[in-house]
Amino acid sequence: MERFKIYNRRYLGSKYKLLEFIEKIVEENTENSKLFLDLFAGTGVVADYFNKKYDVVLNDLLKCNYFSYECFFSNLEYDEKKLIEIMKKYNEKVVKNNNYYSENFKDTYLSEKNLKKVGFIRDDIDDLFEKKEINKREKAILITSLIYAVDRIANTVGHYDAYRKNGDLEKELILKIPQIENDNNKNNKIFCMDANELVKKFKADIVYIDPPYNSRQYSDAYHFLENIATNKKPKVFGIAKKMDRTHIKSKYCLSSAKQTLEELIKNIEAKYILFSYNNTQQKANSRSNARISDSEILEILESKGKVTIFEKDFNPFTVGKTNIENHTERIFFCEVKKFKKDDRKQKQNKIKKIKKENKLFEINNREKKLSQSPLNYTGGKFKLLKKIFEKIPKDIEIFYDIFCGGFNVGVNFNARKVIGIDKNKELIELLEFLKKQNYEKLEKEIEKKIEYYGLSNSFKNGYEYYGCNSQNGLGKYNKEKFLKLREDYNNKKKEILFLLLIFYSFNNQIRFNKKNGFNLPVGKRDFNSNLRKKLKNFIYNLQLVETKFKNVDFRDINLEKIDSKNTFFYLDPPYLLGHASYNENNSWTENDEKDLLKFLEKCNEKGIKFALSNVIEHKGNENRILKDWCLKNKFCINYLDFNYYNSNYQVKKKNTITREVLITNFNR
Repeated sequence: MERFKIYNRRYLGSKYKLLEFIEKIVEENTENSKLFLDLFAGTGVVADYFNKKYDVVLNDLLKCNYFSYECFFSNLEYDEKKLIEIMKKYNEKVVKNNNYYSENFKDTYLSEKNLKKVGFIRDDIDDLFEKKEINKREKAILITSLIYAVDRIANTVGHYDAYRKNGDLEKELILKIPQIENDNNKNNKIFCMDANELVKKFKADIVYIDPPYNSRQYSDAYHFLENIATNKKPKVFGIAKKMDRTHIKSKYCLSSAKQTLEELIKNIEAKYILFSYNNTQQKANSRSNARISDSEILEILESKGKVTIFEKDFNPFTVGKTNIENHTERIFFCEVKKFKKDDRKQKQNKIKKIKKENKLFEINNREKKLSQSPLNYTGGKFKLLKKIFEKIPKDIEIFYDIFCGGFNVGVNFNARKVIGIDKNKELIELLEFLKKQNYEKLEKEIEKKIEYYGLSNSFKNGYEYYGCNSQNGLGKYNKEKFLKLREDYNNKKKEILFLLLIFYSFNNQIRFNKKNGFNLPVGKRDFNSNLRKKLKNFIYNLQLVETKFKNVDFRDINLEKIDSKNTFFYLDPPYLLGHASYNENNSWTENDEKDLLKFLEKCNEKGIKFALSNVIEHKGNENRILKDWCLKNKFCINYLDFNYYNSNYQVKKKNTITREVLITNFNR
């Protein structure tokens, strides 16, 4: 019978191509080691590679992986000839009756014919085990052979988050016998549990850690194989036919990943720690971005011992259409030090000092770590920040963000003090509210409100749970719940309700009617991983420097109290040529435009440097008032060469020229 090897399975984050790289690090940096612990073993290829030299301990949350370990690494005896005969019968079997798998998964991942066979085989394996005709390892071998057979012909791109609509369903399900090496299995141990709990009970010489890197749960990617492995026949839902996976969700995919890693490393007892991670923190799309930063990993591991970083170029196997350039895989190698009490105190003081220095570094280098506002205010300047900041002096003490909107500019500018000004009272109150928040506590409060209103939570449950996908969105599911939330906010005006309303509204925007009622409809998205990350980073940056907010009209700013030498004004008013939610109902007229220009002339007379964002040309129209004013006062017009389209009012001819400019009363 044909055989398969442990690495003959498609798996996200597989380290098969990096084995020699990992081995070299181990050989050159470790000594006197006997036990190798693979905490997030996946398919087991790393443990298999090192099983030639060490006793290995393997662990994973997924049963489909656990059975594979029992298959390849167990020290229990098995009868290969018996198993080959059973598999031959399975391969020749024609199953006519429907079962759980054919009824629930017909023409998705496999054909109806193959699914009938899967159901028969899986039930028969359990039956053989109950009758004691096969032992624990023989059961694991048969289940593993079935899982590998399914994976070979599955109508997917290597994971089960989705299936191909026009894929090949004609391939035949054929079980093969695994290629098992028995010589080094005597002292191996196998677990299926939370890694953070396992390290409290187990010591090892070398601990290899390869956790999930981003928000994509392995329980989502391999739910179908997990369903086959457990054979509990749960209810499935959504397009992808997933079951409830709450009990096998990894904390390393959540916003609390850093804290989870801290706990893990703290409880590890070992000589050496190898931590595998990649450099996708800010490179991929939001779901594919790494949960833990390099500096955080380094800080956590350095609390344990001396850390060296090894790096190798590597093209990962990813979910979806993520395109990652200059991708590298890193091994953070930690030689664990046995600390004395005095050493620990000294180390903790050092870490505090590093944290303080890093905070100052981040303040002084904010342009390198820009934070996008979670408030999608029309005309937001996040994509233009670098170009805008290039034109503004660096040595500013007090920075005014006038018409601050979502505060994309103010929150990212490096100054001793930043003041946000807007005439929208609700917006200013919300920004003040966010400034005072602890993100983790706020996230919990938002979760409670989501549960209270019955809104969707795709971050926890995925889109399929609500009978939709990312393309058609969650609007249909959330509509009635959203309207209730909107009604409550308009009656109570509570900041947390306002925030939640924005997250669930059309394009996460803000719009009020003449009666000051929030009136945007429900949107396609919810409080997803992308918004959570934006909110967390935004709150963090708000608290980095002294930040104040004022609810005033620009006309009410008292220039006499302004220190002109140390102050800079940045203004991003509604555009006279624009048509957006903030510019409806004649809320920005030619008179407003002229008042603003007079205000800026006074600023110039007083010696206050300013930068004004605006549009000179749009859809064939020209702002002559603005253009003539610039010429008259000899102000500098900096063309930013950026075309954008408001998501609410899309331009039909997208090649129509829009000249975005930054007008300054100085040259730079």
